[in-house]
Amino acid sequence: MKRILTAGLMAAMASSASAEDVTLQLKWVTQAQFAGYYVAKDKGFYDEEGLNVTIKPGGPDIAPEQVIASGQADVITTWMSPGLAARERGVPLVNIAQPYKGQGLQLTCLKEMGVETTADFADKTLGVWFFGNEYPFYAWMAKLGLATDGSAGGVTVLKQAFNVDALLQKQAACISVMTYNEYGQVLDAGITPDQLVTFTYREEGVTVLEDGLYVMEERLEDPAFQETMVKFVRASMKGWKYAEANPDEAAQIVIDNDDSGAQSLEHQQYMMGEVAKLTATGNGALDPADYEATVAALLAAVSPDNPAITKTPEGMAWTHAITDKALAE
Repeated sequence: MKRILTAGLMAAMASSASAEDVTLQLKWVTQAQFAGYYVAKDKGFYDEEGLNVTIKPGGPDIAPEQVIASGQADVITTWMSPGLAARERGVPLVNIAQPYKGQGLQLTCLKEMGVETTADFADKTLGVWFFGNEYPFYAWMAKLGLATDGSAGGVTVLKQAFNVDALLQKQAACISVMTYNEYGQVLDAGITPDQLVTFTYREEGVTVLEDGLYVMEERLEDPAFQETMVKFVRASMKGWKYAEANPDEAAQIVIDNDDSGAQSLEHQQYMMGEVAKLTATGNGALDPADYEATVAALLAAVSPDNPAITKTPEGMAWTHAITDKALAE
């Protein structure tokens, strides 16, 4: 029996030693926005693929595009707008998978501040996240024909903190929210849905793809790295589908991986329910039509305030090479 146990232990150690290391840099802090990856790690889906995955949380001072450019990550999650902006500026990122099919970005406004329709935006202060999240907003304002320099008839842009204080304190008529996070925080603060009017970017004709998986283009020249990413994407999508089917368990897994202790189970359950609406509508493969719509939206808003991209992206901004294999096996 001792000999059998020793052999089993040695086999396990050998398997661990031969596992391929993959470092994933997230766009933001540990939360259900990234549940699929934490679930894939917790449920052993990465282990089944022979991968040893390290998940690095993000934060307000962490730009995933810079992290991967400096070689500190193999793959990152980011929105397509900052991804394309980074590509144009010399960081050749490639979208290899798009777990998020839907968009969660919204602008939520207090009716008492005089906003009922987009026509009421004129001469109002609107809260906007920056660090790459501002690109969809400027694209939308350009579509509406509204100046963003605070001039008469235009809008004043408030660089919004990553909370909902600007709305609660009435510093802005509207603020940026995600369906799965800040919108819930507004409701938790005691404001009721009938006191709000909320505009969804996609419904307003501004398609800008959100959380996708990106790698550096030159690394895709290595067949071994390609195969590693096939395994990673396959396991990650298995994690996402498990999270969609088991939202409460996924929320608990997120909590278990939150070293900061800042998250509550109740909010993560709410978040997972909303996130599932955005991931369940896709299979992980990027829809070329969504890519084209994203590029069109960004190009329509080129200005000194919105230097996302200035021309149609060149080269391989996205590929189906990884998802074609990952989804077929």
